[in-house]
Amino acid sequence: MSLYTRYRESGADLPFGNPLVAHGVAMEGYFWRFTQPDSGRVVIALCGVNRASDGHWATLGLAAAPNGFLRTAAHPEGFAHPARLGATAGTAFSAGADRVCMNLGSDAELNVRVSPTRPWPRRRFGGSSVFHTVPALNQYWHPWLLGGRAEGHAILGDEKWNLDGAHVYCEKNWGRGGFPESWWWGQAQGFADPDACVAFAGGRIHSGPLHTEVTAVVVALPDGRVLRLGNPVTSPVRARVTDETWSLRGRNSRWSVEISASAPLGSAHVLPVPLPGERRNVAGSIEHLAGSMSVTVHERGRLVWADESSLAALEHGGLDRARAELDRRWAAPDATDGAPVTS
Repeated sequence: MSLYTRYRESGADLPFGNPLVAHGVAMEGYFWRFTQPDSGRVVIALCGVNRASDGHWATLGLAAAPNGFLRTAAHPEGFAHPARLGATAGTAFSAGADRVCMNLGSDAELNVRVSPTRPWPRRRFGGSSVFHTVPALNQYWHPWLLGGRAEGHAILGDEKWNLDGAHVYCEKNWGRGGFPESWWWGQAQGFADPDACVAFAGGRIHSGPLHTEVTAVVVALPDGRVLRLGNPVTSPVRARVTDETWSLRGRNSRWSVEISASAPLGSAHVLPVPLPGERRNVAGSIEHLAGSMSVTVHERGRLVWADESSLAALEHGGLDRARAELDRRWAAPDATDGAPVTS
C-alpha cells in the first residue's frame, strides 16, 4: 500500500485533491436537501456508508417538512465509490452527482435528477479548509453543491410531492469514528435571491493529541462570489448554540458574517447517527427542517448582503442530547408539539 493511499485512508486529502471520492474510513456520509420556497416544502435524504469488522452497512434517512415525515433504516449493505461521488445500499438507495433514489417502502420513496448550477468553486481545499490535510480526524465536511435544480418526486406517507424546480444543496462528510461527540450544523436557501446559499458546520474535532472546537461558514452570495470563514487563526468563527438557537459570528481581513437562527424544539426531527463498528443507529441528532435564519455579510465594513429564510435546516448533535429528547417524546405520547419519529 502506497504512502498516499494510507494517507487518504486516514480521511485526509492533499491540497487540490478530490474529497468527494470514498476515503475508506469508518463512515462516508452523503446528504441532499431540496427546498421549495413557493410551497414551503423541504425534503432531505441522507446515506451513511459505515464500515464494520464484517463489511459495510448503511444508515438511510428520508424526512420532510411541514408534514413531519421521517423514515430511517439500518441497511445491511453499503458501498461508497472510490473513484467518483456515489453510494449505494442494495436496492434501497443509489446516488451520484446528478441523481438520488431512495426506496424505504411504498410510502417512503425519492427519485430526483439534479442539475448542478453552483458547484463548489475549484479551490485548494473543501469546506473543512486546511483541516482536510490533517490525518485521522473524527469528522471532515465538504458542501460540494451550493445550488442546483431538481426534477422528480418524493412519496412521503400518503402524499406525493412534485419536486420539479426545487433548490438543491448537497454535501459530504466522513470520519474515522463516525460523528464527533458534539456538533452543530445549518443550511439555508429560500432567500429572496434564489442563487444565495448559506451553510455552516462545527464541532469538537480531534486527532491524537489535537483537540479543538471549529466552526466553518460558507456563503454563496447572489453576485456569484463564494466565501468561507472558519480557519482558527486567520478567519475564526464564534458559535453559540442551543437546541433552539444558533448564533455565529466570523471574520477575516476582508469579510465578516453574522448568522442568527432559531426553531422551536418541539418541531424537530430526531435523526439517526451510526455506530459503525456496532452495525446499528442511535438517536443522535436534533434537526429542524424549516427554522428561521437571518444572515448579514459585510465586505471591508460595507454591507453587501442581508436576507432571511424561513426554510433553514438547523441541527444540534450529540448522542445524549438527542436520546433525552426522544425519551421526552416517548414519555408524552399525546403531546402535540412533537414531530413523528418512525423507523
